[in-house]
Amino acid sequence: MPNIKSAAKRVRITKKRTERNRRIKSTVRTAIRRFQEAMAGENREEAQMKLRRALVTIDKAVTKGVLHKNTAARKKSRLTKFFNKNMAS
Repeated sequence: MPNIKSAAKRVRITKKRTERNRRIKSTVRTAIRRFQEAMAGENREEAQMKLRRALVTIDKAVTKGVLHKNTAARKKSRLTKFFNKNMAS
């Protein structure tokens, strides 16, 4: 435990930010998982809706500073590519 008042405050702030980041990352993972489940269900409209929701969720994580913009771009690209590849047939 920190002895200095400012160090104790930093610990509290870090804990709060860690919880917030964890919550946002979990939301992103959940959105991606729901999209993948929709893809497995073979319903094009539902999968497209879930893809759109996942992309928005990833973008929000970037604006919050949780994900790096290039990481988000890579994730979005892969999801879109997966959707287009499997729905083309």
